[in-house]
Amino acid sequence: MSDALDARVEAGIAILAVLVFIGILVAAASMGASGFGATSAYAVVAAIVVFILLMAGVGYWLSGKQE
Repeated sequence: MSDALDARVEAGIAILAVLVFIGILVAAASMGASGFGATSAYAVVAAIVVFILLMAGVGYWLSGKQE
């Protein structure tokens, strides 16, 4: 693939990962019926952990693609 196409694919994957993170945060914020409770807080922490692992996996996969 060309360099421009590779850059677009990498940017698209990063944007998709951020959208997944935002979606999890929105779902976490709406979990508590009476506001932001303990369940919502655990969901936010889980969202952060999932985002970090997802971005690490994407970074590892993209670094292997460059060769």
